[in-house]
Amino acid sequence: MGTKAHHKACYNPKRVSYGSLVDSSGHILIPGIYDHVAPLTEEEKEMYEAIDLDLEEYQNTSQVKKFLFDTKEEILMHLWRYPSLSIHGIEGAFDEPGAKTVIPGRVIGKFSIRLVPHMNTSVVEKQVKQHLEYIFSKRNSSNQMAVSMALGLHPWIANIKDDQYLAAKRAIKTVFGTEPDMIRDGSTIPIANIFQDVIQKSVMMLPLGAVDDGEHAQNEKINRWNYIEGSKLFAAFFLEMAKLH
Repeated sequence: MGTKAHHKACYNPKRVSYGSLVDSSGHILIPGIYDHVAPLTEEEKEMYEAIDLDLEEYQNTSQVKKFLFDTKEEILMHLWRYPSLSIHGIEGAFDEPGAKTVIPGRVIGKFSIRLVPHMNTSVVEKQVKQHLEYIFSKRNSSNQMAVSMALGLHPWIANIKDDQYLAAKRAIKTVFGTEPDMIRDGSTIPIANIFQDVIQKSVMMLPLGAVDDGEHAQNEKINRWNYIEGSKLFAAFFLEMAKLH
């Protein structure tokens, strides 16, 4: 599209639909996107089965009427170990209250794909471009479309059998009196993978927050109890690490 806006009665540009990216079940429709996803092992499957998750409480906290999947294991696996596609918005489109009949001359659609082992950013970028260009060509539109990747990060997964993970598990048991769940949470933290590659040492994520903290949101928080007990956890963890030397 150009830069000039048009009235909808005299100009009706065709556009690439977000519906061509993902279906109603959350399955990504881009050909080949699942080809390099690491296969699910029996050991990993047992980890999901052991995780304590109250689906009713999680649904209320998430404020959703229905999950895309029925079981705890399916929900967790599609949150953590399978790629997911999220639509973040459309820049340039009218979003104020009230009706507006003008079509913008240029819009930018933004979405992201969470990569998982063993997906490759360059391969995924190529797959996305080929898919969108193919869908756009079928619309026989006189408009123009450009696809670009603003940021691409390789997936990272830790070795939970490393000494520091075992030390952290003992520290959590000491402070909280329970065995921790080993989770695969997705976050855009490129420094973790960079550290591991550069220093050739294991990197560990030791979260202190709660599931309803709303990280990156306007009302992001940390509970006082989590902060205090988390401070104790760090002390216990360093003590456990000291015992290894």
